[in-house]
Formats: sequence, structure tokens, C-alpha cells
Amino acid sequence: MASASRASVPADSFRTISPVRRGEKAASAVPGDTAAATTLKGTAIPVRSVVAFPRQVKGKAGREAARLRLQRLPAAQAEDPGEAAEEEEEEPLPSVPEDEEEAQLLPPVCGSRMRGMWRDEKVSLYCDQVLQDCKAEDADEVMGKYLSEKLKLKDKWLGVWKTNPNVFFVKYEEASIPFVGILVEVTCEPYQDSSSRFKVTVSVAEPFSSNIANIPRDLVDDILEELEHSVPLLEVYPVEGQDTDIHDIALALEVVRFFYDFLWRDWDDEESCENYAALIEERINLWCDIQDGTIPGPIAQRFKKTLEKYKNKRVELVEYQSNIKEDPSAAEAVECWKKYYEIVMLCGLLKMWEDLRLRVHGPFFPRILRRRKGKREFGKTITHIVAKVMTTEMIKDLSSDTLLQQHDDLDLALDNCYSGDTVIIFPGEYQAANLALLTDDIIIKGVGKREEIMITSEPSRDSFVVSKADNVKLTHLSLIQQGTVDGIVVVESGHMTLENCILKCEGTGVCVLTGAALTITDSEITGAQGAGVELYPGSIAILERNEIHHCNNLRTSDSSKSTLGGVNMKVLPAPKLKMTNNHIYSNKGYGVSILQPTEQFFIVAEEALNKRAASGDKKDDKMLFKVMQNLNLEMNNNKIEANVKGDIRIVTS
Repeated sequence: MASASRASVPADSFRTISPVRRGEKAASAVPGDTAAATTLKGTAIPVRSVVAFPRQVKGKAGREAARLRLQRLPAAQAEDPGEAAEEEEEEPLPSVPEDEEEAQLLPPVCGSRMRGMWRDEKVSLYCDQVLQDCKAEDADEVMGKYLSEKLKLKDKWLGVWKTNPNVFFVKYEEASIPFVGILVEVTCEPYQDSSSRFKVTVSVAEPFSSNIANIPRDLVDDILEELEHSVPLLEVYPVEGQDTDIHDIALALEVVRFFYDFLWRDWDDEESCENYAALIEERINLWCDIQDGTIPGPIAQRFKKTLEKYKNKRVELVEYQSNIKEDPSAAEAVECWKKYYEIVMLCGLLKMWEDLRLRVHGPFFPRILRRRKGKREFGKTITHIVAKVMTTEMIKDLSSDTLLQQHDDLDLALDNCYSGDTVIIFPGEYQAANLALLTDDIIIKGVGKREEIMITSEPSRDSFVVSKADNVKLTHLSLIQQGTVDGIVVVESGHMTLENCILKCEGTGVCVLTGAALTITDSEITGAQGAGVELYPGSIAILERNEIHHCNNLRTSDSSKSTLGGVNMKVLPAPKLKMTNNHIYSNKGYGVSILQPTEQFFIVAEEALNKRAASGDKKDDKMLFKVMQNLNLEMNNNKIEANVKGDIRIVTS
């Protein structure tokens, strides 16, 4: 739909084209090629604002370069808009001439038809209709043929060309101008070779329309002339109000964009893949899990950032290699290998994401690489007081032989801890990166009201509280998660105790990894976007007198897609869980969900739940006991109520 308001930018933000070179055929330039850039644009344009085009390379390398350029997101392509401003002295911005022709509003583009498709419809579209039985190495050619067949429906149509702002602007605010849109007339011609498959010829359509109200018409004409009126096809969006053939073209463009944005991976044709359609189906399922909230929002955000970073690194490597004109020097060879290994690392992470067994929280790998300090020499222990000012009132209850250190910073206190130390925190708000590096057996406790002792996470970090200590204890604290994407508390190994704590989650809840143990007593867990407590296979947990509520707080329109709620167990091998006197309520999934890989327990559980429903919520103790015994689950006097999906759910993977 057309926007009700448009951006206007200062006149000196627009690029200027040297009159001497206007109409002259543009030469190719590559990033970092200062000579080429200066020759192309003349002195009127700063080198850093020049649009960089990849060299036209014939064969597979050229196709890959063109494809990678298409995949690069506008936000990733744009240079830092503050660079020019830092180097130049600020001057008053000239006003736009009153007689300058103002661009009209852009017409609405065709709406997304894929957005309304169900998961199965997307799978059928890509796997059965478009790709069919093609191999990974042929996917490029198949997508090109699919698109070219659709383009034969209409040789001329109107569309909005949405391109990177740095094509037109010397400086701009990236947040306020995500793209520059121009209404163009598109002429579809049969492509001559694979390198031109995703290019299309355009000219400015009448009436002159843009999302930038004061963009000069002459500038648009000049830019298109530089580009020889050839722009990436996937940057053009057909507008509404044309015949049905145009809607089919719009859908085809959307299908190809989505394929290269999310489904295609460059390593597919480098590895043996017997069933490419099955691999694409898995990636569609991953995308749907992100969209419907099955994967918590912060976790999904991490995946998207990793994928975007991977694509950008690929582009950087291709462009860097294309800029090497002769045999590479030693420094250039090292730089190429460095960029290549960065790509390999990101590739490995993405492959882990695509593994269904790692889908719930993304790839959990050890966060703590720091070694244990152990005990101090002669076995001395220190009590660390965390407060702005230490008073005698604070230490009156401590024994006279207690060794004390006072810190006004929690991070510093943790950094000075050895096994056996105690950290006492007084009311205030704190942050501590070292909470994600707990390796020694210490006690961290608050003094005062637990609501007033607030420890918040740093949004820029993946982790908040992570432990692999043999025995660490947190008591009488409030942990407030802000932006981190791992669980609010992750127990990698060893044992952790949470006592009388408040855990306000923003991402996932408490995660106990394989082989680790956790005890939570008299605490409150709320707001997790997944389960409040997540038990990995072979973990151990004791939950007593806790409140776990308003978890599985996913922003999704389809509430049937996720069952996670208060407590989630993954069974292979079965974790051990003892729950006593807990109150689990108002979670959007189930109160307790158990994921296990065989049908055996699932059938027993269904019979138990059905009998319970048929007898007016009367518990069948014998059946439920059998399930709990098989799963090493002990539950006593728990109150599980008002959970959207139900109280207990046992499902198979």
C-alpha cells in the first residue's frame, strides 16, 4: 500500500552527476578500486558515495557474483551514513528550490500472496511445482527458467524499483530511508545468457513518482543512464491495478526472492544431497517455526543475524577476489583465507540451526571457556560486599574473623572470587558480564527485599547467567533479562541452586543442559518466550514451592503451533525431575510438556488424559503413575491450572 507520508531530504544529500560525463557510458567499478571510481564519477562525487558494480565475469563465477549481489540486503549494503559527516564540517543545508518538480506518491504494489499460504502450500509450491526433482547444482537454472516463463505473460508492465539509498544519496539516515522507490516501466526481454537472467530494462514511468518527495527527476534519469537502464529484476515490485498476469508475475518474483533470501545456501551444490526437495522442505519448516513463534523471538533473531552475516561475508569475499587483478600477493592470499574461514564458521552454525534436534533453542555450545580458579592459597575465603558505601550496619551479622572486600561494581566482585567465597549484594541495579562465566563454587546472595536487588542483563550479549561450577548458589535476587537470547539461566554442567529469586525473562527461560543439575526453591519465573524451565536429556532438576507463570509468551497469531509452557522435558535419555508444591499457571502452552521420541509413552498418556476428561477431571492415578515412573518424573502437591493448552502433555518427536 502507498504510504500516507513520504521522506524529504536536504538537497545536498543527493548525488550530483558531472555535466561533462552526463550521457557517457558508465564503466564498471569495484569496491576499493579508487582509480576506477574517480574516473567514472569525476571530482563532483566523493569516492565513498560511488555505487559499486561487480565485474561482469562469464561462466559460473559471474552467475554467483550476480546472485550474491541480489541476496545482499539493502541495510547491509549501505555504508555508515555518519562517515561523511564526521569528515566534513557541518554547514547549513540549502533549501530545495520551490520550482523543483515534486514526485507524486507511489502507487501500491501487489500484495504478498505467499504470506497467506499455509506451511504445506509453501512446501508444495517449491518442492512439487518449481524445483520438483532437480539437484542442488541445478537449482539456479531451474529458478531462472521458472521466472522467465512467468515473464512471458506480459512484456511491459509498471513496477516500483526499490533500490539501496546509497545509489542516490551521498549521506542519509538509514533508519528513516530503508530504500528509494521509483515508479518505472518494465520491458521484459529474453535473457541472452545466465549473467543477465536476473536483470530487466526499465525507464521512468509517468507520472514521476517516488517515496522521496523532493528527489530530482534529472538525477533519476542520470542514474538509470549510468546503469544502462538495466536493474536487478528482484528489486522491481509490480504495482496494483494491472491485469491478472501481472499478479502472477508478482508471485513469481516473490517466490524467487524468498528462495534466495532464505532457502538457498551456496554449500548445497558443493555437498552430496540426494534429495534437494527434502532439504528445502526442512528450511521452509524452519522459516515457518520462526514466523509462528515455535522458535522464540530472540532465538529467531540470532538465526537471522547469522544468516545475514554469512551472506554479507560471501559478498565481501567474492568482491575482494574480483579486485585482485594479477597473482595475489602474500597479504592478499592471507586475507582471502581469513575471509574464507569466517564463512566456514558461519556455515557450520547455520547447519546446526537446520538440524531439527537443535531447533528449540538454537545451537547451544559451551559459552564458558574460562578455567576454574579453585581455592585460594591456605584455603582462605573472602566475603565480597557489593554496595556504593559499606557501613557497619551491613556487616553486623558477620562473624568477627570474616575477611571482607568492598566493591561498588558486581562485575569486579565476581572477577575477584575464588571457590568458597560469598558475594553479598545490597539493594540497587547492577550488571555483570561475569555472571555468564561462573566456574567456581561461590554463593551470590542479596540482602534486603529481593525486588530491590535487580541484576539486569546486557542486551548486546548472548548470555546472562551461565554456570559450569560444581556447586553455585544464587539467592534472594531479581534477575531481569533484557535482549539476551540464551536462557535467562543456563546450567552447562555441575549443580546450580536458585533460592528465593525472581526471574523476569525476555527470551528463553532456565535451561539445564545434558548432565547438569538444578535446584529451584521459593522462586518465581515469568515472561519466558519458551518454557519457563527447559530440561535437556540426561539433566536433573528439583523444583519446590515455585511460581511459574505467563511463559511461552510468544508473539504469534497461531496459538496452536507451540506447546511449551511452564516446564518442558526432552527425553533421550530421560531427565530426572522432582516437583513439589509448585504453582504453574497462566502459561500459553501446557503447564508441563514432555517431548520423547517413541510412541509408547504417548499412547499411555493419551489414555490417561482421555479417562481424566471423561470422568470429570478425576485422576487415573495408576495410569499417570506409570507414565511418571517410566519418565523418572516425581510430582507431589503441585497446583497446575489456567494454562491455555492444558496441564500435562506428553508428545513424540
